[in-house]
Amino acid sequence: MKPSATITSSTATLDVVKAPNFVKVTAITIFSFSVITLLYLFPSSPFPSSISFSPSFSITSPQQIKNNASLVSPRPKKTRPPPPPTVGERTGIVDENGAMAEDFVIGEFDPSAMDEFRNLTGGREETSTKEDGKLTRVKYERFRVCEESTRDYIPCLDNVEEIKRLNWSGSLVIYERHCPEEGKGLDCLVPMPKGYKRSIPWPRSRDEVWFSNVPHTRLVEDKGGQNWIALKKDKFVFPGGGTQFIHGADQYLNQISEMVPEIAFGQHTRIALDIGCGVASFGAFLLQRNVTTLSIAPKDVHENQIQFALERGVPAMAAVFSTRRLLYPSQAFDLIHCSRCRIDWTSDDGILLLEVNRMLRAGGYFVWAAQPVYKHEENLQEQWKEMQDLTRRICWELVKKEGYIAIWRKPLNNSCYLSRYSGAQPPLCDSNDDPDSVWYVSLRPCITRLPENGYGANVTTWPVRLHYPPDRLQSIRMDATFSRKELFKAESKYWNEIIESYVRAFHWKHVNFRNVMDMRAGFGGYLLFAIAFQ
Repeated sequence: MKPSATITSSTATLDVVKAPNFVKVTAITIFSFSVITLLYLFPSSPFPSSISFSPSFSITSPQQIKNNASLVSPRPKKTRPPPPPTVGERTGIVDENGAMAEDFVIGEFDPSAMDEFRNLTGGREETSTKEDGKLTRVKYERFRVCEESTRDYIPCLDNVEEIKRLNWSGSLVIYERHCPEEGKGLDCLVPMPKGYKRSIPWPRSRDEVWFSNVPHTRLVEDKGGQNWIALKKDKFVFPGGGTQFIHGADQYLNQISEMVPEIAFGQHTRIALDIGCGVASFGAFLLQRNVTTLSIAPKDVHENQIQFALERGVPAMAAVFSTRRLLYPSQAFDLIHCSRCRIDWTSDDGILLLEVNRMLRAGGYFVWAAQPVYKHEENLQEQWKEMQDLTRRICWELVKKEGYIAIWRKPLNNSCYLSRYSGAQPPLCDSNDDPDSVWYVSLRPCITRLPENGYGANVTTWPVRLHYPPDRLQSIRMDATFSRKELFKAESKYWNEIIESYVRAFHWKHVNFRNVMDMRAGFGGYLLFAIAFQ
């Protein structure tokens, strides 16, 4: 009976093992044990890196698990985070959370502030500050306000002592720079004109400005009949005319474009110079044709013409053709314009026209509107013949003469200069003459050579040239040799981002900025992108 009981017991055990529930419990137990073992050996990862659930399936052997276990580093101890940095004193326009605020308002000009400013006097002022709980008194000097007569004072052009010492009355030399000696400059603040108002915004300022901001009537008296300027109530108005274009600058510019279509204002011609600009109507109306015009004139008997130009919102600078080079590099301008600018271009062997030639880009245009072009008086016809002879000798081509306008074109290279007969006048400048050296450099009675590689003549049209590094970049003096174009592009990218942030943060499009001086121009990226974001 015992064997039979044994067989029955074994059969019952085998039935239990084969039972479905037993198989499930056993499988779950083994799987749980495996997962716990893996988590213990590899706490930083739910699965060891040697197990792959990709199509090429593999499982780590027990020996590998044992070897890997010895390489596992212990869990790092938790450390406290560092204390937050100390917040310094905030400056600027920020809200209570330290974010830049964008809803600030530009205040209006307060006329009473100017009256208070005028009443300031020199002397020592006192203020109190607290340092370490102690009261400290600080004294400082306050600049006094200059006399009312100095409101148009320009230090290097109004140096009366030096001009008297030169004793060159009647000479244009008195309108050149004569800066005060050290210690003899102004030690006071130049006052605003009485009744000064916030400038009329562009583009309205092209046609009218406040009289109180530029209180000069001499031009109205001298040029009122030539459609330059008129005084109406509390404003100067500018009809847009000039001595040679009394019917308006727009009609005058249309005539120039029809005479020489290749001038192509705003494309081929982008930078112009207006000599003897008057109230700068020529430059003001070129702006709407996408041409930047620098208007120049001396500070002469017509008072400060440049102040009218700047108040209107036109780029301008006080300058005179006399004995020194103007402060612009060679080949700086695509077009140079002179309309009754009262300059004798043929005197002194044409030295003043040679200065124009230096500044004019290869292939650039010189536009002359003057009486010798169209009048038939004997003396004026003699002046025209002298002008023709001089321009022929410096290889300018008379492209068109129509009415009272004559237009010449400068050559693209030196071939014409080199083909002249030996001893031709004026001569070519020496090869060691630097045409870009201008600071207190005397005029040269010679023809400025053009670069043999064509640099300066091969510029692209606008607006492509705004972003394209010019070939001439390789010839100017700067602290780089091989990376000049890269520096140009880098500066352009830098100012593009900076100006974009200025426009967004300071609401440039709402504050009506017009006249801006860039005191470290570099490649000019600041002003060019300021134009682009208008």
